[in-house]
Amino acid sequence: MFTPRHYCRITMKNQIINVQNAEITVIQNEGKKYLSLTDISKLKNEFNPNEVIRNWMRGKNTISFLGLWEILNNPNFKPVEFDGFKNEAGYNHFVLSPQKWIENTNAIGLIAKSGRYGGTFAHRDIAFEFASWISPEFKLYLIREFQRLKEEESKTKQLDWNLQRTLAKINYRIQTDAIQQNLIPLTLTKQQKSYIYADEADLLNVSLFGQTAKQWREQNASAKGNIRDQATIEQLIVLSNLESINSMLIHQNLQESERLQKLNEIAILQMLSLFSNPAVKMLDK
Repeated sequence: MFTPRHYCRITMKNQIINVQNAEITVIQNEGKKYLSLTDISKLKNEFNPNEVIRNWMRGKNTISFLGLWEILNNPNFKPVEFDGFKNEAGYNHFVLSPQKWIENTNAIGLIAKSGRYGGTFAHRDIAFEFASWISPEFKLYLIREFQRLKEEESKTKQLDWNLQRTLAKINYRIQTDAIQQNLIPLTLTKQQKSYIYADEADLLNVSLFGQTAKQWREQNASAKGNIRDQATIEQLIVLSNLESINSMLIHQNLQESERLQKLNEIAILQMLSLFSNPAVKMLDK
């Protein structure tokens, strides 16, 4: 009895999902996932998958679908060129490759890559349509495995976010210990100490977010949680670093105004560094 194996793995920068024992490559492009039509085509023609894709693209319904998708998702799409292809589609002489479609219409729904890990890739909307043309049964399995991939990524991203939040809380304790030793006289009441803690928390908020927790709450009255609960993974990473740095600056007896300036400069540099780091970008996908 046939039993499909399910898995997802990473190879180089790509992901692989198993659909009915067929390996389908998934890549990232502009923050979106694109599936390999070349891999899907091998179900019909293992030795010449490109011919399968070209045959699919000859159909009038296919061209109409591709054009409508581009109109809805691509402001730079060229509708005049699209109309030309649509008028020719369906005739025996009509031949269209992914490369020609992309070059002539400025399409973004398809990607044609050369090289060892090349092939034709399509946005998931288009890939599912192509899979339906190959086999309605295969399309359903493909959708299910793609959804499994998204769910696994979502769980991983949540774990990463929780880890950074935990690190931020741990470092916050380090910071409060430094405040206790350097900023809070023993004669202050517990309430007065809490005010100073709040001031230090907002020092970091202003350094990183440009506003205090109260100012954020006033501007986001309907939002759940607080300013830090709504932070991105990049911001939480920087926040964790700032808390440790601030504790050192406190031990050095720097004034609040000096620390604010230094922390803001560090926050800017670290955020710029994180936004250019491919490993961190993967956490946001």
